[in-house]
Amino acid sequence: MRVALDTNILAYAEGVNGTSRKKSALETIEKLPAESTFLPVQVLGELFHVLVRKAARPPKQARAAILSWQDTFPQIETSPSVLKSAIDLSADHRLSIWDAVVLSAGAAAGCRLLLSEDLHEGFTWNGVTVTNPFASKLNELLADLLQK
Repeated sequence: MRVALDTNILAYAEGVNGTSRKKSALETIEKLPAESTFLPVQVLGELFHVLVRKAARPPKQARAAILSWQDTFPQIETSPSVLKSAIDLSADHRLSIWDAVVLSAGAAAGCRLLLSEDLHEGFTWNGVTVTNPFASKLNELLADLLQK
């Protein structure tokens, strides 16, 4: 099963929201199969912004983090068709365009889950279901994946 990661999951893994959240994020990420876990390119751009602006990391250090994540998981490009789908998704479901790009990219890559703490739990679009990996009750598909 293919899974996409949202920005907040990587930001937490980078320690942006404290050591407890970092530990939880890293434990979750380490259990995911690397070959079927994907990063929308949009997420990497957002992560750079978060690391520089919110975490006050020097840009070169933030770049090193981005390059490390690029080496860890395959990326999903923001193609013209992903952008068009994202615009439709944003207009139809009142999502921010940036969240819609992430979800649309996940759908384009055939992902079944988008791990995110920010988007609406259980929202499903084009076969991708948004789920919070930090929720007290995990989505059934995610729970099964993490137990393997």
